[in-house]
Amino acid sequence: MGHADWAHDLAKELLETTLPRRWAHTQGVAEQAASLTPILGGEADTLIAAALLHDIGYAPDLVDTGMHQLDGARYLRDVVGADDRLCRLVAYHSCADNEARQRDLLAVLTAEFRQEQPDLAQALTYCDMTTDPDGRHLDVEDRLAEIHSRYGRDHVVSRSISAATPCIVSSVRAVEAALSDVRQGGAG
Repeated sequence: MGHADWAHDLAKELLETTLPRRWAHTQGVAEQAASLTPILGGEADTLIAAALLHDIGYAPDLVDTGMHQLDGARYLRDVVGADDRLCRLVAYHSCADNEARQRDLLAVLTAEFRQEQPDLAQALTYCDMTTDPDGRHLDVEDRLAEIHSRYGRDHVVSRSISAATPCIVSSVRAVEAALSDVRQGGAG
């Protein structure tokens, strides 16, 4: 698991001390990613790595635009020379194009990073949006409510999440359906 091991060490270095709750969330998101191995096969390592790196843009030393997805992806690309797929997954995780629109950064985001293939993007959204800030698994609806509660309805993140809700819920439901199909196929 080359990518995942490296990503774990980098995320831990950036988040564990300065943002311990974000680090707990990140570890929970990575656990969710590992649970998707039955539907992702050889892509699981990439997803686990992206899950570990998805929120590094919150690290105080990395904040530039205030959009953690873009700041994290830029750091991965420009400072550590990470795999292009990881950068794209981080840049667009959890339907980030909606936040880019809210922050007037969509042109910047799309100029710098292409979107990643839908199956991995949906999988990362599933992992992030079914993990609470303390790293525990929860339903997507509860996660969305938690985000609104934490930020307040008028905050740019809440407005972005409201706009992204159809994309987020669709991604989560698609992954849940794929997991269900795998489980039913394995039982027969």
